[in-house]
Amino acid sequence: MKITITEANKYVDQQITIGCWLANKRSSGKIAFLQLRDGSGFIQGVVVRDDVGEEVFARAKALTQESSLYVTGIVQKDERSPFGYELLVKDIEVIHESVDYPITPKAHGTEFLMDNRHLWLRSKRQHAVMKIRNEIIRATYEFFNKEGFVKVDPPILTGSAPEGTSELFATKYFEEDAYLSQSGQLYMEAAAMALGKVFSFGPTFRAEKSKTRRHLIEFWMIEPEMAFYEFEDNLQVQEQYVSHIVQSVLGNCKLELNTLGRDTSKLEQIKAPFPRISYDDAIKFLHEKGFDDILWGDDFGAPHETAIAESYDKPVFITHYPTSIKPFYMQPDSEREEVVLCADLIAPEGYGEIIGGSQRIHDHALLEARVQEHGLSEEAYKWYLELRKYGSVPHSGFGLGLERTVAWISGVEHVRETIPFPRLLNRLYP
Repeated sequence: MKITITEANKYVDQQITIGCWLANKRSSGKIAFLQLRDGSGFIQGVVVRDDVGEEVFARAKALTQESSLYVTGIVQKDERSPFGYELLVKDIEVIHESVDYPITPKAHGTEFLMDNRHLWLRSKRQHAVMKIRNEIIRATYEFFNKEGFVKVDPPILTGSAPEGTSELFATKYFEEDAYLSQSGQLYMEAAAMALGKVFSFGPTFRAEKSKTRRHLIEFWMIEPEMAFYEFEDNLQVQEQYVSHIVQSVLGNCKLELNTLGRDTSKLEQIKAPFPRISYDDAIKFLHEKGFDDILWGDDFGAPHETAIAESYDKPVFITHYPTSIKPFYMQPDSEREEVVLCADLIAPEGYGEIIGGSQRIHDHALLEARVQEHGLSEEAYKWYLELRKYGSVPHSGFGLGLERTVAWISGVEHVRETIPFPRLLNRLYP
């Protein structure tokens, strides 16, 4: 019977066959230990010479790293194994022999591993990160479907930019100028006016020449928009959603978190509600911590966000930023028009902003004035302005960056490990 490794717990003491690759091996005179992987997981295969005979044992000892195999054996419980099971091998069939596999068990430099990303993905560490990424995506759909949201797909090619064109990739769209999307938000607002509560999940692009561990050129965003939701409603959805995905990873990715050495006690505390600090109070706090260079009206950098986050065990909302440093579409506070009804959600442990969100302007005249103030084309934004002419309502939304969230939950240092094939400032290969 052919099964996958993750199904092994259903076949204890039974003979099965798995299609797999050899990740690593070690052997003595009488026993060979094969580290096998099949994409679903990892299991150790134990080959005992006296059980299988000289021919099969010689075949096992001759196996090369990343050769593909059919391995037949009996599933046995093994409490020493992280997986809890091992395979007592009875036979091995070599499908394809791998020769001179470049990524050996020794240490390799980052650039070498990035050049070989198509192979590095096979490693146990990268496998664990990708499984956690997949669980976050699964839990995302689960949460929004349960809450009555409709999945909507905004365009990737756009004729205008939600936050200006300075960090966009431009291209020609036949005779017109077009851009790769940096956010689906504006289109999701239109969808919310039609469907009430919507969310998108897709790629976004930022032509930002940054080399920090938090930045990618191409990344994935989850962007919900909600009609009739005001600022407070928006924050509650965010903290419920983040709590849900963290708890889902804790419940369904124990083996992967253990593989990565993640301190899960920190994740177990991530349950709504989350603490909040206003931008005003954040400035005061930073001054107390010795950040004398930050002034009211400045945006926060990574050191500032990290200093604030270190005071909390959970993600923290920084709210009510100055109008001058936020995009044109954010709703001003009715009591203080110099600040807007927005919040950034800062992850603990130095991972920075994972969500940016706000209540959106729903007054046509105010939004039109903001478009003019920001020097944007009224013709390009005509359709967006029209959303405020035909039954406008208060509405809110946010965007969560998937890769930063994966990095935080999995505990890896750099976002380049959280996407299958990262696009960085100087990397378009493989």
